[in-house]
This record gives sequence, structure tokens and C-alpha cells, in this order.
Amino acid sequence: MCFSLWQVPGLRWQGMAVLASSLFAVASFASAGQPGGFADKVNPLIGSSNGGNTYPGAVMPFGMLQWSPENTRGKHVRTASPSGYQYDARRIRGFSLTHLSGAGCAGAGGDVPLMPVTLPITTSPSADLRDERYAADFRHEGEHATPGSYQVKLANGVDVTLAAATRSGMASFDFPAHKPANLLIRASDSEVGSSDASIDVDANTRTVSGSVSSGNFCGYLAKADQRSYYTLYFVAQFDQSFTANGVWQDARVQKGATAAQGGTGYDAKGFPTPGKGSGAWVAFDPAKGPVHVRVGISYVSLDNARANLKSEIAADATVAQVAQHAKDAWNDLLGRIAVDGGSAEQQTVFYTALYHSLLHPNIFSDVNGEYFGFDQRVHRLEGGQKNQYANFSGWDVYRSQLQLVTWLLPDVGSDIAQSLYNQAKQNDGEWDRWTHNSGGTHVMSGDPSGPALADIYAFGGRDFDLQGAYASLVHAATVPTAHDLSDDGCNVECVGERPSLEQWLKLHYIATQSHSWGGAAETLEDATADFALSQLAQDVHDSANAQRFLVRAGYWRNLYNPKATPQEGYIQNRNADGSWPAFSPGSDDGFVEGSAAVYLWMVPFDARGLFQAMGGTAKASARLDGFFHDEHGQWAVTNAGPLHAELNNEPSVETPWLYDFAGQPYKTQDVVRTVLERYWKNAPDGIPGNDDLGEMSSWCVWSALGLYPEIPGRAELLVSSPLFAHAVVHRADGDVTIDAPDASNENRFIHAMSVDGHAYARPWLPSSFAAHGGHLRFELQRSIDSAWGSKSTDAPPSFSARG
Repeated sequence: MCFSLWQVPGLRWQGMAVLASSLFAVASFASAGQPGGFADKVNPLIGSSNGGNTYPGAVMPFGMLQWSPENTRGKHVRTASPSGYQYDARRIRGFSLTHLSGAGCAGAGGDVPLMPVTLPITTSPSADLRDERYAADFRHEGEHATPGSYQVKLANGVDVTLAAATRSGMASFDFPAHKPANLLIRASDSEVGSSDASIDVDANTRTVSGSVSSGNFCGYLAKADQRSYYTLYFVAQFDQSFTANGVWQDARVQKGATAAQGGTGYDAKGFPTPGKGSGAWVAFDPAKGPVHVRVGISYVSLDNARANLKSEIAADATVAQVAQHAKDAWNDLLGRIAVDGGSAEQQTVFYTALYHSLLHPNIFSDVNGEYFGFDQRVHRLEGGQKNQYANFSGWDVYRSQLQLVTWLLPDVGSDIAQSLYNQAKQNDGEWDRWTHNSGGTHVMSGDPSGPALADIYAFGGRDFDLQGAYASLVHAATVPTAHDLSDDGCNVECVGERPSLEQWLKLHYIATQSHSWGGAAETLEDATADFALSQLAQDVHDSANAQRFLVRAGYWRNLYNPKATPQEGYIQNRNADGSWPAFSPGSDDGFVEGSAAVYLWMVPFDARGLFQAMGGTAKASARLDGFFHDEHGQWAVTNAGPLHAELNNEPSVETPWLYDFAGQPYKTQDVVRTVLERYWKNAPDGIPGNDDLGEMSSWCVWSALGLYPEIPGRAELLVSSPLFAHAVVHRADGDVTIDAPDASNENRFIHAMSVDGHAYARPWLPSSFAAHGGHLRFELQRSIDSAWGSKSTDAPPSFSARG
């Protein structure tokens, strides 16, 4: 989604140990050749500029708490980026407890920022509209980020260190001597505002607790989402007594008071109301040394926040211990893929991409198994589900991120699938395409839940209620709802799970005028969703529906106009009466964050059928050449205009592998390597566009391995050339070993390949390889080998209805 505004006695790790045993139930793979562990190869600052929208703060894998800075450009009701952090915004107004990585819009979460200040609290922090008084500059030279912890020296002299557990965290604030030592706790100041907030100070127990009700993701775009749908509860326990305290609400400041209440509200445009909000401050004696605070959070209750904190971080724990435990967890998880070769920069890019791929979705259930549901009620985990997950950017992650997560961690994939089904059951049977905490936001287009569940099942996530989820998805795909027939939220946030489903059932396409963001894009997304349902139908042995939904997957053909232009056919908008409106290949009319030229290729399950519609493989291949190159033959793979690829956004991510279907896999190898080399860097601008909760990073991981899950809902892996000389993917059901001893930036073309010692000339691997593993060996060379994988019988499978 690319639209936006801009080891110690007394230490107890009960709750974290439980998480570790479920997430990381294999030995650590930090082996020889990986000094210091895999986490040391991660640079969390990659993607923090150029619209990557990542954050550098402290977080555990899939952690509920993400403790990270909130940057400001001098406007208190706008965060510097949707993640809260923008590399070139050199001022911080707080360190908040929740964040999304790589999202768009105006942000989400950013709940309960804590901000150390070295001046007296004489005016309301909510009235600091330009972040002049209660914010501080910083320099990147004084900043250090690593998986699980974050440290920065502020210009006001305070040294801040953050460390994360799963549902809790710990911080140190080292104040300079001879200055006031005050800590603001901005209860109401979530990134996109709050409808309510409360805070209480208990000096006797050195505790501050409270809550904030928020949501409003992309709310400024449509009234349908200008609402709160979650409440975050927090408990902060300090190791030092307070020398003073006070609260504020809106412009009013009360020294010595211990309670306040009030949110920012949402203004007429859906943004926080300037000047409104509440919070508290507590003061300390800087002569007593650094102030330490342990914070627990919950989306259920204050009692659960306390229980989460007690379970995960002991009262006598240190920040260094919490940070080390998080780093150990990351080393274990990142070590699921061990690579050798390449440059140090390439390894950093790879492991950072893997790190970003494993930040979301987020654990949403508490240590006692409770979680807040989409019906705004408290639920408890049932059956074998270990965790409920939240934050699902469906339009993005069904393409490759969920496959990667499940391939490495099938138990996590299973729980994600069950979580999505739980959300739908609590949401009157509707599967929302973009969920945030305990609310649906309807953002983007299509119905990605079917592909998501089919992806998870195909890559080994089998421990969820497949029968129940499948039946629910079938109902949603065949029975229009009032939301499907509504224009609420359109364009970006159309409230229907299947917008204009009635047209899909009657016309067999979504028309120019519909209840969707764009009819042509919706048609392609629905075709993919129905293809995924056909695969799930096979999984539950429902042969009739397998055929039915496969036929429906072919409805994309109803929008292929062979005479769209005098020279070429395109998929384009079509009126309900069957006529074709005016058309231009570079237009985004009918499409979502892309042009007709971009969306032409988005039929990944039936590439052969698409090529046939275009006049044959030779013509399709020539058009692909023009898609990836400009009129001068130069690469045109991102920001090259609407007629060319946009490999910084999801509609284009599968296109490089289409050459594998066209008998020219060497071109896949060339495009993929070029994108990795030019646009994925060890730098703040090292991600080409929004990372979208890890989707784009997962593309980088798969591509660097020389593999890609091209077909939604299936586990065949398409092949490109590996970036590293050696890689091992450690899996419980069988390791995958990839050897390419001649791999280099220049040696990018496959001359030969073997699977388990046997010569292999196909540019794809069957699903059994993803399931059981094996040994791949590549011979790479500098020059093109146009013969390898070129036979028509070598092409990956395509799927269309028969009969």
C-alpha cells in the first residue's frame, strides 16, 4: 500500500519462555561463520526513509509491544511518518508502545508515548502544537538500533534505552544532573488520535497506569473508519520514587493531581483535534541515577496488563537482560535461514528483510489466553491455538509474506489462519481485508482472506479449523451482504468483503460503476480469491466447488479487451451493459495503486491463459520486455512511468517470474537480480516503497534465495538465481539447502541446476519440495544461457477450468 501522508539470579521469564518454546521450538542455528549471531546482521534503520515507513524500535518477533520513537516535523497532530519514525526528521516527541511497520496512510497505533524532558511542566503538553517545548532533537551518531532494543541520546541530555519482551518492555532514562528530571506520559496521543484516554498516578507503588481508545486507521480518507475500535491498557512500574507529579487535560495543568481523562477526539477531517488530550508527568531526583520502568500492556484490561508484565519481566530484571533475551529470540528465529557468501552489505540487507518479514502479524492475546474480539467482547483461546494474532494487511501479505512465515513457522501460520477465522466469526461472518487490532478497516481492494488461508495451508500450516473457515469463505463469496452493496468507505475503504458481489455473480465481472474502488482491479482480485477457494475446496475434498470456483477464477477473461488499443489488448474497465469505456494503458481508471499496464499481468495462477489471450507466448514475452525496459532499452522497474513495472508496490511483485512461464527464465534472473542490486540497500532508503507489514521484505528474502511462491494458494516455487553461495533453510519437515558456489553480482544466469543430485531443467519446483525440503545446486555464469528451462514442457503449471 503506497498511498500516505507523508543471566542473573532472580530473573523470571515465565511468559517469555512459553512464547519462546512455541515460536522457537528448535535449536539455535547461530553456528560457526556467524559470529555474534544473526541479529547483529540486522539494521532496523533500513526502510526508515524513502517511504519504507519502517520503525527502528524495540520489538520481539510478532510482539504485541513495539517500543519506538515518535518523530515530529513540528506539527503535534501529525507524526513524521506512518511508522512514527522518519530518518530525516531529527526531533522526537516521545517513545510510544505500539507501531506498524511499513504501513501507509497517516499512521496507526503510536499509543502512550513516554517523553523525558529536562524543564518544568508549566504548560500543557497537549497545547504544544508545534512540538517546540516538550520534544527534543537527536543525532543519528547517538542512536543505536538492534533487534529487541533501541538507544538514543537526546539533545536535552537524556540517554534513553528501550528493550522489549512480547507484551511488555523495559526502559532506562538517564537524566543529566542539575536539571529537572520529568517524564511525560501522553495517554491520549496515539498517532491518529483517540476518542478517550485515562491515566492514574500512584506514588505509593511508584506506578502509572491507564488506557487509550483509538483506531482511525486511514480514517481521514472516509467517514467509515473515523472511529475507535480498540482500547490499549498499560501499567508502568518505576524503580524510583516520584519527587513530584501532575496531570493535564487539554490546556489545563494540575500540579500534584493524580488522575486525568480525555482523548484528542477526531476532527472533521479525521485527524486528532489540536490542543486536546490528557496525560501525566512524574519527576525524579537525577542524583539517584538512571530511572528504570517496566511497562506491561493488554488490549483486554489493566489486570491483564499487570499479569503480562509480571509473567514476562521480573521486578529485579535489568534493561540489558531484557534486551539480551529479545536478541536471543531473534537469533533463534533469524537463524532459520543461514546464508554464507555475498558481501557483508548483502547479508545485512537479507537479514534485515527477514527481520521485517517477521514483525507482523502481532500477538494479540494475553498470557492468560484472553483477547478482545471484533465483536468488542473478551474471548479466550480455544483448542490448540497458542496465540491470537492481529494486524493483517491482507491485500499485501497474501502475495509472499504469509508463505514465508508459515514455511519457517507452521504453528504460527496456523494460528494466523485461526485468528482470521475468529475475527470473521466475531464480525458477522465478514472477513475484513485489512484488520488492525480488534477492528476491520476495509482498506484496499479484493478479498485476500481466501488466498491468505490457502497460502498458509499450502505451506504447511494445518492446525486450524479448515472446514469451518472454508465454509465461511464460501458463504461470503456466494451470498451478497448489505456491505457488499454499499458505497460506504469507497474508494479506499469500501466496507464490503466482496464489493459488488452481485455483479460478480450476474455479470461475471465487476463493472465500471460498482461498489468497489476500481472494477478492473476488483475483478482481478476476485479471480485470485476464487482460485484460492478452488484450492481450499480440493483440500476439503469438495470437488464440485473446486470446479465451480476455478471457473469463476477465469472471469478475468471478461475484462480482457483484445482491441483495447489499436496495437494491443488489455484488461480494462467494462460497463455493466458490456460496452467498453474510453481507455488508456497508462490510466489508473478502474485500478488500485497502479495502471492498466501494471495490472495486465496480475493473473499469476493462469499465466499460460493470459499469454494465449495476448496472442501467444512470443507476443507476451515481447510485451514483458517493454514492461521492464524503456524505449531506450534501459531498465524501467520502478518510478519509470505508468507503462512500466512498479516493483515498489504489490501489483507488480509477481511479474519478474512470468518469464519462467515464457521459456525465458534467464530474463527472470536478470530482472530479479537487478532489482535486488539497485533498490534493496543497507541504507535508510533501502526499501523501494512501503514495506507493508513485511510483504515487500518477504519478496526480498524469497528473491535472494532464488525462489518465489508465484501462485496464490499453492506451494510450487518458481526459480531464479540465488544471491548467496550457500543457504540453508532449517525446517522441522526437512531442510532446504541451496548451493550456488559461483554466485556473484555478475554471475546471475543459471547454466545448470540439480535437485538432490539429479539434473533438473525446469524453472520451478513442485509443492513437495516446499513441504519436504531437499538440496538445490546451481551452476551460475556471467553470460546468458537461453537454453536452460526454455522448453514449453518446462514451464510452471497454469490453472484454468476444463469443461
